[in-house]
Amino acid sequence: MSTSLLYHGWGLRDYHHVRTLFQDGKIIFRIAHKPESLRCAFCGSEEIGWSGQKVRQFRSLPIGRKPVILELPIQRLCCESCGLVRQAKLGFADPRRTYTHAFERYALDLCRHMSILDVARHLGVSWDTIKDIQKRHLQRKYARPRLKHLRRIAIDEISIGKGHRYLTVVLDLQSGAVVFVGEGKGAASLQPFWKKLRCAGAKILAVATDMSKAYILAVAQNIPEAIHVFDRFHVIKLFNDHLAKYRRWLQRTLPDVEQRKALKGTRWLLLKNQENLDSNRNEQERLAKALQINRPLAVAYYMKEDLRRFWEQQSKQAATRFLADWVARAEASRVRMLIHFAKVVRDHLQGLLAWYDCPISTAALEGTNTKIKLMQRQAYGFRDPEFFKLKIYALHEANYASAG
Repeated sequence: MSTSLLYHGWGLRDYHHVRTLFQDGKIIFRIAHKPESLRCAFCGSEEIGWSGQKVRQFRSLPIGRKPVILELPIQRLCCESCGLVRQAKLGFADPRRTYTHAFERYALDLCRHMSILDVARHLGVSWDTIKDIQKRHLQRKYARPRLKHLRRIAIDEISIGKGHRYLTVVLDLQSGAVVFVGEGKGAASLQPFWKKLRCAGAKILAVATDMSKAYILAVAQNIPEAIHVFDRFHVIKLFNDHLAKYRRWLQRTLPDVEQRKALKGTRWLLLKNQENLDSNRNEQERLAKALQINRPLAVAYYMKEDLRRFWEQQSKQAATRFLADWVARAEASRVRMLIHFAKVVRDHLQGLLAWYDCPISTAALEGTNTKIKLMQRQAYGFRDPEFFKLKIYALHEANYASAG
């Protein structure tokens, strides 16, 4: 084997080939430093003396299915300039690692298409070795997200397991990248993010959240100049939650058995948008029958459908008039559920109307949360919380393709 093949095949320079061995199904290349290439690892001086050596083995790119091992006696050098004794610096591997840079890059390429376990089995190394390679790569690339150029963000929490375990996720709406993952939920989980944001000197123009009091207070205290938009999805979801509870209460309290049967199984019909009702499954007829049973339920349903028109107005002034009219009709309906929700709308009027100043939402973040849950389910959970967070930071660069 020629020394030049070490460079062209495995990217090794300043080394020469000594011998090739074949042991236990492995190919072992014994190599050695070129004496003229040795320098002090601390100061770079050429004025050095040799002070022993230590033989180490490094996993490198395989040849077919055959593992390739680089065996190298690493020289200990005594520097006459700085007086320190150090091992010679390696150009092809990181300190305290048993694999080369080329092997690391190859493993990362495979990880884009295979699981960590599959890559470990393919390369004949331990699961922890591949996980360590991937984690170090994620740390180098994503451990410190850049916040200086943030302008529009979305904030939401996600449940990650039993026992009410949550993560609070902040998404850059421009790039689609997760820029912060905090433990827990609420204002306390965002404290490290606000600190990093101030250090970066970022100027947030708008933020989208749900109508949580914790988020309202946190945004008002830390970025008061930003436009705070209450997300459309969460507003309708909150109304749907009230509507579902109201339907359950009706089903329990109606005296007529036939009416209770007619309401049974209509939850999703009430929560569906009217245009999404499936005529092939007689959903429109079933919904009409349920609404005929109880006038307050019908009023609540049609008020829900009408509320969706708020985000379709021509201007902020028109939206203001629409919302005032909707609140007035809800309060006059004498339906307790609508009266309560009308108060919620009045209390959050400014955040709802802010959509017309900056039409953003947490829709992209909801999609990211779905990807996080999918990733967690595919991995059957993560034992290393730091590794899990790093995977979330890299999620915007992952590719998801339909298998069907």
